[in-house]
Formats: sequence, structure tokens, C-alpha cells
Amino acid sequence: MWSRRQGRLRPVVCGVEELRRRGREREAVLRKARREQQLVSKRLLRDDAPEEAGEGCVSAILGETELQVQQLLRQAQRGTEEKRERALVSLRRGLQHPETQQTFIRLEGSMRTLVGLLTSNQALLQLEAARCLHELSHSEQSTVAEACLPATSYLLTYLSSHSSDFIELCLYTLGNLIVESEAVRRQLLPQGIVPALAACIQSPHVAVLEALGFALSQLLQAKEAPETIIPSSILASTLPQHMLQLLQPGPKLNPGVAVEFAWCLHYIICSQVSNSLLIAHGALSTLGLLLLDLAEAVQRSEDAGLELLACPVLRCVSNLLTEAEVETVGGQMQLRDERVVAALFILLQFFFQKQPSLLPEGLWLLNNLTANSPSFCTSLLSLDLIEPLLQLLPLSNVVSVMVLTVLCNVAEKGPAYCQRLWPGPLLPALLQTLFFSDTEVVGQSLELLHLLFLYQPEAVQVFLQQSGLQALERHQEEAQLQDRVYALQQAALQG
Repeated sequence: MWSRRQGRLRPVVCGVEELRRRGREREAVLRKARREQQLVSKRLLRDDAPEEAGEGCVSAILGETELQVQQLLRQAQRGTEEKRERALVSLRRGLQHPETQQTFIRLEGSMRTLVGLLTSNQALLQLEAARCLHELSHSEQSTVAEACLPATSYLLTYLSSHSSDFIELCLYTLGNLIVESEAVRRQLLPQGIVPALAACIQSPHVAVLEALGFALSQLLQAKEAPETIIPSSILASTLPQHMLQLLQPGPKLNPGVAVEFAWCLHYIICSQVSNSLLIAHGALSTLGLLLLDLAEAVQRSEDAGLELLACPVLRCVSNLLTEAEVETVGGQMQLRDERVVAALFILLQFFFQKQPSLLPEGLWLLNNLTANSPSFCTSLLSLDLIEPLLQLLPLSNVVSVMVLTVLCNVAEKGPAYCQRLWPGPLLPALLQTLFFSDTEVVGQSLELLHLLFLYQPEAVQVFLQQSGLQALERHQEEAQLQDRVYALQQAALQG
């Protein structure tokens, strides 16, 4: 953008295009980082209330031998239903320990026996067998997950059970198995896991929907998901439309369910398979309304756990706004300018006070809103939000860069926008950032000063009066900055 050889700033059009190019590069890096920051994890449903049945066996089973596991499996197959259930309870408690898990999977016929109990016609035995599988699914060893392969088709079948508790348990077990092993995913996909999940999404039970969201998010985070699972299975199903319905703000919105499916939507969007389809289904409109709802919750002081939902929603909207199809399918029209900007600043203030780590997420969205939209830049100015934005500069280098990038988006829109930025606290704040040691922060400040000098020439004189040249001298020997520093010095002296 700057050239020492020319000794002056390039023409306006070139400068603005170069700024946009740099902005696109930064956005690409941010999108990549957010795609890679996944939430791979496992969940465990466990009733920790003490049970009298099997208490004596639990202490013995901690140092498990194959003989003891065999004995419990034999007891689970014979005798009264009560005795069989007690044996499975003891086995399940033993399977909470990695040593017992390894003993179990090494034992020939153990999984076949457990699957047999899972498919029995006695509900209590089925439930305890499923709980044993759930304990195994929570193992950190992929060999344990793969040992559960014979049970997966039955777990899928039981997703159509009449018991919501049983469905919930099966979903969490499947979610744990999915994330652990590619072999498990290769088996589950042809067995019909996506249609089974699509059927579950219409459940009236909140616990089932939360478990479904967890299992689906695990599937969507598989490394092969963008190439195979999402295009051929997920987008071909009714899941995306139902997910958006579950994210609709209103009295039926459940925060726990919304968090799970907001992350699911985030992973689908990050795959960049067919985001135009999501936009056409009204994803931006739904998410924009949800942002307004979150801001209202903050104002009502109903913000408990709000950050859990805010993070994926902000990422979803930010990523969708980077799509070329946004304009062609009317994506920008799905967001209401001033209301969205005002809501975003309410959330930024909340993050500032209670969750500073989320500030970059909100600022990244503000950057994407203002990058190609004069109307959003106008909203920022008309709502007098420049000064609150500048107040975030000292928080961290990451926040400073994002704030300065947003201000560059406004300034590059031309003279009319720079006139609205001037006079005011902008120039003093920029002079302060020139004393930062972070090269990226200083570089972004130089870009904003460049735009200000181009479109608001009187800023040059004030810059000189406030010792701007001396501030620039701090960076004239830095390799990454010296060309831009020199060009800005020349522009100031010639102005």
C-alpha cells in the first residue's frame, strides 16, 4: 500500500482496495481460527446417588480381574430380574474405571453378552445395559469406543423408543462414540444415523433435544464432515430447517437447546458447503432476531449463561456475512441496521463487564457488518457509538486491532464518513495507539491515519500540533512498519 520509492501515498482508489484486501486476509485468518477452535468433548449421564444394590461389589471391582467381570456377566443373565439388574448396576459402576473398561473389552464374549441384555424384552435390564455402554462410550481410549461397534445399530433403533429418558441416554452414548472413532462413524452413517437424528428433532422433550444437539455437533466436527457428511447427509435432510426453528426467539426458546443447535449451525456454516441455502432459509434473519433477544435479556438482567449462546450466534452471523451470496439472496436485508448495531453494543458492554474473552467475537461481527455496508457504518455514527468503541482500545492488542479495523471500515467509505468522525476523540486515541509496542496495532492505526489524511485534510495539521511526527519516529526502524511510517510522515509534511 505504501512505497518508500514513491515517497507519497498512493491514490485513493488503490489505497482503499489495498485496505479491503488486507481486511479479507485478516477475516480469512479469523475464520480459519474459529473453525479450528472446536468443542470436541464427551458427556456423561450418571446418577451419583448411592444405591444399595451392588455396593459390596463396587469396592471389589476396582481392582477388577477377568474372573470377576465374567461372574457379573453370568449373574446378569440368570436369576430373578432384580438380581440380574443388581449385577448390571455393579458392572456399570466398575466400568467407571479405565482398568475395568480394558478388562471388559479384552474378555471374549463380553460385548456380545451386553448387547444381548440391551436387546432383551425387560426394560430395566435394557436400561442398565445401555448405562454400561454409556460408561464405555465415555472412555478416552479409542479401542474401547470401537469395541462398542456391535451395539450401535441397536442404539440407533432405540432412538424411536417411547421412553424419552432412554432416547436421551442413547443419544449421549452415540455422541460420545461418534467423536472418538472414525470406524464408528463409518458404521453409523450407512446405518442411518442422520435420518434417525432428523426424526428425533421433532421430539417435544427438551432433554432429548439437548442430547440430540450434542450428538449432532459431535458428528459435524468429524474431520470428514465438510467433504462427505454435511453435503450428502445433513443438508439433504430437514435438520437445518428444524434447527433454525429451534433458534427462533420467543417463549418456546429453550436456552440449553439453543446453545447446542447454535454450535451445530456454526459447524455447518464453517464447512462452507452451501451457506447460500442457509441464508435462503432465513438463517440471518433468525440469528439477527436472536441477537436482539439476547440484548433484551441483558437489559432485563436475565443474563445467566447468556455468553454460552452468544458466542456461537455471533460466529454464525459473522461467517454468513462473509459469503458472496449474501447480497444476491438478500442476506443484508435480513438484518435490521440500527437495531442490530445497537443490540451488538449492548452485548459488547456486557462482555466488557462479565466476559471480556468474548469481546473479539462481537467486534469481529461488527467488522463484517461494516466492511461492505455504508448503512451499517451510518448506524454506527448516528447512534454515537464511536466513542464507546474507542474506550475498548486499551483492553488488549487483539481488541485494539478489531476496533481499529471497524473504524477503518467506516473511514474508507469516503469524505462524508470521515467528516462524521471529525473532530472528536479519534485522533487523540490514535496517537495513544502509536505508543503501543504491538506491530499489528500500530500498523492498523497507520492505515486509519492514512484514510483520515486522505479524506479529512485538516486532520493533518492537528496531527502535527499534537506531536504526531515524534510518535511516528518510534516505529521508523521497524521493518514491518517503516515504509508506512515514512509515507505517513511525508504526507503530513506535505499536507
